[in-house]
Amino acid sequence: MPKVAYGNKVIEYSIQEKDELKSHYITVERGNGVVLKGKPVTEEQSQRLVLKRAQWILDKLKLVEAINEGDIVTGSRIQYLGRKYYTQLSKVPELAKVQVDFNESKFQISVPEGCNQKDIQQALEKFFRVKAIEKIQPRLERWSRQTGFTYTNVKFMKMNKRWGSCTVGNAIHINIDAVRLPYSLIDYLVVHELVHTIHKNHSKAFWAELSKYIPNWKHLDEQMSGMKL
Repeated sequence: MPKVAYGNKVIEYSIQEKDELKSHYITVERGNGVVLKGKPVTEEQSQRLVLKRAQWILDKLKLVEAINEGDIVTGSRIQYLGRKYYTQLSKVPELAKVQVDFNESKFQISVPEGCNQKDIQQALEKFFRVKAIEKIQPRLERWSRQTGFTYTNVKFMKMNKRWGSCTVGNAIHINIDAVRLPYSLIDYLVVHELVHTIHKNHSKAFWAELSKYIPNWKHLDEQMSGMKL
């Protein structure tokens, strides 16, 4: 696998040759890592392309790592609203199921006998679903009032490859993992989907409308682009 040094960091990446692309672009994906996509280039050229986006790549790798914690044990760091919190796992034999509590400084996860990682992940998914509704829905309602863009309903669900979507009928779907992001990205996501209620594709009119409410949308879009959860 090709790699390039950036300061004291080493960025490993793969290349996907796509002749139909007019320019090169880079994604950071769960399971695939850093991927350079575009027309065939020499190794030297590919390194220059990766170095050009090196800091962005390192920031994105941190976000991917934060969202994908792996096994949850005492000492794990769980990301919530843009910050990583310490996790304390405790065995409580009398419990019937996994219990997840958050006290604004750490996660306390109580597990019964015979509990496995699948049980813990399912309990965390339930926690994030509840918190996504609690934290994100009010912001969606506020931005809807502020922009004047209306939606038919909102659903919070586990989505593998998208942060959110807006249907033809203007129903908005939000990935429950979005509640792990900082509020700046949550607001960007919410307004992005609201603008889709009037512009169904990413046309110039879409971005022009979005910029009225999120002037720094390009920076925020870069932070979220390429993320496949």
